Amino acid sequence: MTGLVLVLTVFLACAVEAVEALTIVLAAGTSRNWRSALQGTAAAVAALAVTVAALGPAIGLIPFQALRLVIGALLLVFGLQWLRKAILRASGYKALHDEADAYAKEVASASAAAGGGRGVVSDWYAFTLSFKGVFLEGLEVAFIVVTFGNNQGSVPLAVLGAVVAVVAVIGVGLAVRAPLARVPENSMKFAVGIMLTAFGTFWSAEGAGVEWPGADAALLVLIPAIAVLGLGTAVLMRRTKTAGAGAPAVADPASAAPTAPSPTAKGSLS
Repeated sequence: MTGLVLVLTVFLACAVEAVEALTIVLAAGTSRNWRSALQGTAAAVAALAVTVAALGPAIGLIPFQALRLVIGALLLVFGLQWLRKAILRASGYKALHDEADAYAKEVASASAAAGGGRGVVSDWYAFTLSFKGVFLEGLEVAFIVVTFGNNQGSVPLAVLGAVVAVVAVIGVGLAVRAPLARVPENSMKFAVGIMLTAFGTFWSAEGAGVEWPGADAALLVLIPAIAVLGLGTAVLMRRTKTAGAGAPAVADPASAAPTAPSPTAKGSLS
């Protein structure tokens, strides 16, 4: 796999997670307390740093073949989940993810919550909301960076892709101080689902002892093949949904059948 593909994959995946984390922090800051929201963000980043520092080196102790099998299987599970949701959204069976709507819901929930602080934190709810959002999304970013970096032996490139994504999202978010509703997040999730599924398939198969023709070059065939399969499935499902919605309603045969007059009614008519 070329360095460009690695950086692009990590960038897209981390950008999606960063947008979701930013939405939560903006909701906590605008509806509650900016200082507490930023304190929660800083605490989450510190906790992430400790977590990665503690668990990151442990990954290097796992045998490389087993590492590829385990991480490949995990990426395949995550990738198929992302791809499934993306196909459902693209075909109309699931509502498109709306960052503005998610932001509005977070703001409404935060505004309705009770106030109160603890110690140096003046608004504990804003702190907790930001901490939870940044830490959970950050864990996914760390997982993506560590797995892709270790498997390809290019941790610096993986870190570069993640840093560029996070800095770009934060920069735009601070500039507009609003949810990034115009970011094509659904398209990005479709692309990330394709990439994670492809890499998960590739690495899990290698971990199981499969030798791909052309080694890493096989990804150049695997990625387009999964993309065509995913997009084709979305198009087929959309056509099926449209055809089902446009079909005329079929009358119930039982309700359409004439009802025979009862003996009492017949006698009264005579």
